[in-house]
Amino acid sequence: MCGFPPPSGYSHGCRPRGQERAITANWQTSWAFADAFVCEDDDALLWARERARESGVPSVTPGTGGALRMLAASVDAKAVAEIGTGTGVSGVYLLLGMRPDGVLTTVDPEPERQQFARQAFRAAGFAGNRARFIPGRALEVLPRLADGGYDLVFCDGDRAEYPDYLAESLRLLRPGGLVCFEGVFADGRTVDSAAQPPEVLALRELLRTVRESEELVASLLPVGDGLLCAVRR
Repeated sequence: MCGFPPPSGYSHGCRPRGQERAITANWQTSWAFADAFVCEDDDALLWARERARESGVPSVTPGTGGALRMLAASVDAKAVAEIGTGTGVSGVYLLLGMRPDGVLTTVDPEPERQQFARQAFRAAGFAGNRARFIPGRALEVLPRLADGGYDLVFCDGDRAEYPDYLAESLRLLRPGGLVCFEGVFADGRTVDSAAQPPEVLALRELLRTVRESEELVASLLPVGDGLLCAVRR
């Protein structure tokens, strides 16, 4: 966020260097192109996305899904934890990037959504033992998961709980593992100086904590509604 004026109460900690950059129509077009770069023609993904639309459940964009698939492959992920199963869109992408023997542990407070995800995973050709479904609130489930047992943690749950998810993720991740947070742009509200609800304030806290952490190497990817990614040193 260097070169952009921070919202009230949010300091990005960067000093302007020369001329400030402006978000132009060309930038917006480029971001839209990047987000649509992944061709989503898998029947299982399209089915899961349609179930999400019918249920009113947000799902990751193709660009975000492609990034998750690439990140899972980059760490040769064998064990991934997902907060927010939804109808399985993000889970399919994660499984596509994981090792053939990898297991996705996915948590969601709505078991009926997880049933859709089960069907989507099966339709995508994944064996039943490739995914472990745990119904429940994330902050009640995560403490039961093994310390240092995960290569990647993907967070797409309650935005107001993201700072708490980070603390749990650092415990769950092995050194060199990745944590990713979906939706940190909050439709532009994260950098809007107007008064914001608690969930946006929580996102700002998350961004500050991740950027200032000496334990993490982070980057903010402009796909979907913003994907914050960090590697645990």
